[in-house]
Amino acid sequence: MISLYTWTTPNGRKISIMLEELGLPYEVRLVNIRQGEQFAGDFLRISPNNKIPAIVDSEATEGGEPLTIFESGAILSYLAEKSGRFLAPSGHARFKALEWLHWQTGSLGPMLGQLGFFAKRSEEKAPLAISRFTEEAVRLLGVMERRLSEVRYLAGADYSIADIAAYPWILVATTFLAEPLGECLARSPEIKRWLAEVGARPAVIRGMEVPKI
Repeated sequence: MISLYTWTTPNGRKISIMLEELGLPYEVRLVNIRQGEQFAGDFLRISPNNKIPAIVDSEATEGGEPLTIFESGAILSYLAEKSGRFLAPSGHARFKALEWLHWQTGSLGPMLGQLGFFAKRSEEKAPLAISRFTEEAVRLLGVMERRLSEVRYLAGADYSIADIAAYPWILVATTFLAEPLGECLARSPEIKRWLAEVGARPAVIRGMEVPKI
């Protein structure tokens, strides 16, 4: 059994989507980041960076200890390797998926997250920060739009962990961040096409409803 430690964030929902896609049995352990539960000692032993998501795979043991993994990109890679799905075993397709997975975790997610804080959540507005993160978010959406004008999915012809990683964040760009990014997204037909196709997958629909609060 896999225990998923999560909350209602794009990073958390990457993993519930992946688990739903794979049909693996899992249990949800809520970590209420609004109440600081990510700083609890028990969770720190699972996720040393005090961030969700994290998983514990009780079926993968070493020295009697179950495997614990934090960081969404690492979890997606592990689940893909465990199941043999959504990540090619070798060749160009494998490294394109990993390339775009790391692009999401290292660029798209952090930039949209910062934009969300400065433009939406922060009571004190910092115009320079909002401008900086809006510009970078628009640039990254342009990168994605160009890529999707060449291929069906981020890694190429096949749906992969790169798409699973990007989907919850792009959905946030169209909803929570619609004010700063709406004009850019209106000029991004390939992102719109990809968003509709990925979002129509039954496992994605189910995964986006986890956790239910």
